[in-house]
Amino acid sequence: MVLVLAVAAKIIVETFGLIASVVEVAFSSGNGLAFIILVAIALLLLSMCVRYIPHNRVGVVEKLWSSQGSLSEGQIISLAGEAGYQAQLLRGGLHFGYWRWQYRIHKTRLVTIPQGEIGYVYARDGEPLSPSQTLGRVVACNNCQDAVAFLAPANKGPRGQRGRQRAILREGVFAINPALFVVITLSKVYALAQVQEPHERKAVSQWQEELQLVNGFQPVIISRRSALPESVPADGTVADDTIGIVTIHDGASLAAGELIAPPVGNDGKPDHDHNNFQDPEAFLAAGGRRGRQYQTLTDGTYFINRWFASVETNPKTVVPIGYVGVVVSYYGRTGSDLSGAAFRHGERVAEGERGVWERPLGPGKYAFNTYAGKIVLVPTTNFVLHWITGRMETHRYDENLRSIDLVTRDAYEPSLPLSVVVHIDYQRAPSVIQRFGDVKKLITQTLDPLLSAYFRDIAHRKTMLQLLHDRDVIQREALAELRRRFHEFDIECVDVLIGKPDTAEADGKIESLLEQLRMRQLSIEQLETYERQREANDKLRTLNEAKAQAEMQTQLTNARLQVQIAESKGDSELALARRQNDRTIMQAQTELTNTRLKVQMAECEGDAELARARRHAEQVRILAEAESQKTRLTGRGEAQRILQQGMAEASVLQRKITSYGDPRLFALTLASRELAHATQPLVPERLFTTSNGSAENGGTGHGLVGTLLNLLVAERSGFSLTPGVDQPEMKDIVEQLTRDSLNLLRESAKNGEVVTSDE
Repeated sequence: MVLVLAVAAKIIVETFGLIASVVEVAFSSGNGLAFIILVAIALLLLSMCVRYIPHNRVGVVEKLWSSQGSLSEGQIISLAGEAGYQAQLLRGGLHFGYWRWQYRIHKTRLVTIPQGEIGYVYARDGEPLSPSQTLGRVVACNNCQDAVAFLAPANKGPRGQRGRQRAILREGVFAINPALFVVITLSKVYALAQVQEPHERKAVSQWQEELQLVNGFQPVIISRRSALPESVPADGTVADDTIGIVTIHDGASLAAGELIAPPVGNDGKPDHDHNNFQDPEAFLAAGGRRGRQYQTLTDGTYFINRWFASVETNPKTVVPIGYVGVVVSYYGRTGSDLSGAAFRHGERVAEGERGVWERPLGPGKYAFNTYAGKIVLVPTTNFVLHWITGRMETHRYDENLRSIDLVTRDAYEPSLPLSVVVHIDYQRAPSVIQRFGDVKKLITQTLDPLLSAYFRDIAHRKTMLQLLHDRDVIQREALAELRRRFHEFDIECVDVLIGKPDTAEADGKIESLLEQLRMRQLSIEQLETYERQREANDKLRTLNEAKAQAEMQTQLTNARLQVQIAESKGDSELALARRQNDRTIMQAQTELTNTRLKVQMAECEGDAELARARRHAEQVRILAEAESQKTRLTGRGEAQRILQQGMAEASVLQRKITSYGDPRLFALTLASRELAHATQPLVPERLFTTSNGSAENGGTGHGLVGTLLNLLVAERSGFSLTPGVDQPEMKDIVEQLTRDSLNLLRESAKNGEVVTSDE
């Protein structure tokens, strides 16, 4: 040190001596050269002590020598003016007093952290780390821009520590002393190359590569679709709807027997709120431990120092609909057994304790830390298990199950296909997991041997034909028995479905039995068919009757409607008639009242008239009786007179007929009289005569008219013209001839002819 000071003093003395000799020569010459020399000397002196720093850079001051001596052992940055790299930086502008023979200025760029990135800091000076530390503590030094505050805080607080730092730099531009701090970003390392040893540069480069591999220069993003490289699985797929599992690399170690560090910072103290591991000092102050953390990161963006904590992204635990999740926790305090003394298959504990939780998780998504436990899915809906070779359901619980091999009482060896519907009560799911571990072990280690033994016992007691024919009975008995046995395992047997027993050998023995059953059933079905056909015919007849009735239903309906219409019309007419009758009654009552008034008025007048009428009526009655007596006597006399006159005329007529001697003469006389008064000509224009008489009969015979007249006269007189003919018979002949003669006469009269006939 003394040698350095002596050399420096010698240089200064020689320099000032040279300047003094030059000035002396200049003034001795006596011209303007002296002024020029003075200006040159001034400029030389100014350039030796003035330094310029661009505004986009900083100047790191390296003091070559100092009267304060050198740095102490283990010190890299000078704080009290010692020779070496100074803590203070030179910012942009002119700086005076930094003589070139004493100070060396290293110009470096400002530290720039791009938007959305993180910068990591490595301190080359400070207190050494304690044995339990991995990273240097965070101190108040304005984001590493105040080196003095980092190395010697004014408030006597904790000093900064050398090595990698817990503090990180967010986006922005920082004036950081590169002689003290090495800043690592994604694209660049900000450091002073003159002070770095090769091994240090190698370590910094290795840190940068490691941070790039874990995407440490970007914040942790937990979202429904995470695209961070650290969350991409080996197969290249991107996890959906993830959570972050945090592993802390600094702080106190876990206690013996612990696997997961407990969550901290939830005690309500502000200085313990580490904001999801983004504040390392608050995390450690709250008692945080290194190792995997029980607390997880859910959806969001987190600026986490990857030297302090690494984040592994895992998918959220999904409990589908139709399932519950039984939690087997590896974390928590030892709890008390909630399963009861009768349950000897393990303990069930409360939520948050170590062991199988009493309450399962319902359907949903959970940010469950899979390093702190596991969730065993248990189906709560009915699911089918197939004991059928080569068949399984999508849940794959029955992928190892096969058809059950049987031996019947008659030495058949069929295989029985079987399907069982199982249900697990969600409240009993934890006990099932405690008892068996998972659902698949329950099936393969318990249900499979149980069902196989049960159905083999049944087959030993039955023949092959009984096994085929009594399938429904066996199925019902098996359902009742298996329900009882399954209940012992906290599960429920919903149904048992037995298939058709079959054999692998194609010997046809079972087929022969089945053919017998088919023939038997065919006979039964034929009988049933005939009976059904008979019933069908009866139903057809009933149907036809119903159809006929339905076809007439329209007419019946119309008739009923007409009846209803007529009834309605009759009701309306009846109501109208009743109203008219009421009106008539009212009018009659009114008229009756008026009449009564008139009668009362006329009664007085009628009394006198009544007396007069009575007297007059008595007179009329007497006169009428007299007139009636007179008329009666007159009628009796007239009747006597007519009777006497008729009797006289009859006596005269009798005498006239007797006087003629022959009644025919009297009839002829009457006919002549009638002809004399007739309007027809006495002598016809044409005369047709017929006769069957001869000359000896007088040439004319009697003819039709004569015969008629003879018959009429004979009938009236009671004489018979034909001897031997009875009177009734003669009467019929006369009536027939009379009708024929009258018809002939009418026709002749119409034509103006007179017809005579002898027949």
